Amino acid sequence: MKKYIILIPIYNDRESLTKLIDNINSEIKDLNSEISVVVVNDGSSQQIIDQYQNIENINSIEIINMRENRGHARCIASGLKYIFKKKEFDYVIPMDGDGEDRPEEIKNFIQLADQHENQSIIGERIKRSESLFFKLCYLTHKIITLTFTGQSIKFGNFTCLSKTTVEKMLSEKATWNSFSGSLKKIENNLLSIPSVRGARYFGPSKMSFFNLLKHSLSIISVFRKTVLIRSTFFIIFYILLIKSNASIVTSIPLVLLLIMIYSISSLALRENLDELDKSLENINDIEKVK
Repeated sequence: MKKYIILIPIYNDRESLTKLIDNINSEIKDLNSEISVVVVNDGSSQQIIDQYQNIENINSIEIINMRENRGHARCIASGLKYIFKKKEFDYVIPMDGDGEDRPEEIKNFIQLADQHENQSIIGERIKRSESLFFKLCYLTHKIITLTFTGQSIKFGNFTCLSKTTVEKMLSEKATWNSFSGSLKKIENNLLSIPSVRGARYFGPSKMSFFNLLKHSLSIISVFRKTVLIRSTFFIIFYILLIKSNASIVTSIPLVLLLIMIYSISSLALRENLDELDKSLENINDIEKVK
């Protein structure tokens, strides 16, 4: 029997976590696998543990309470580090704790993983539930990422990672800054399942436009060498194109591109393998709920 660990990063979202664990328990009842849950509490300012009732299908639940809030990507990276060092497992399934990654798709990951030994799987997003504005922002993000990096990244955290892939990610410094960018960098042969982005269980999305922009540029920064090469060619071509009609208006695309290059260079400085290796030092305590 294969062992799966569901990794859930959480920050001040107790109601959602309680509902998510209940839904996970319901969705996995017919699966012939050992499934456990590890929750990484990213320095929440409120109590996140609830009284979980009738969770007989989940093998165990652990809450890893971190001292300091370090952000979503680093929370996941710390969780991967903890699981790899402390737990026995065959696969890790990272998923958001707010309901947007749907528990009913977990069985699709497991069924495909059972058919393909030691293969990692992504949840390829085919539909989103956010507002039209955010859908347009995500579409823009995908187009810019593809244009400047040559990478088509249609997935987020909701994946099913083999133990081999987890080990690779923990040796890649980009994991400390961008989960999906790092995974795309280290694995070229990823299987996929179709994934529908669900609606949040409670409250509005915490993803502001600024956070979305930072998230997008963090992914792009993983492939910064390709970005610099393609940007150089674009700058040369564009200067030749506008040289006879140069003006403040025609120079705007160049200014925006230079700002983007500066931004991804700054974000790339967040990549730090040493901090990833020491991430478990940020653990305050571990609570075994089941």
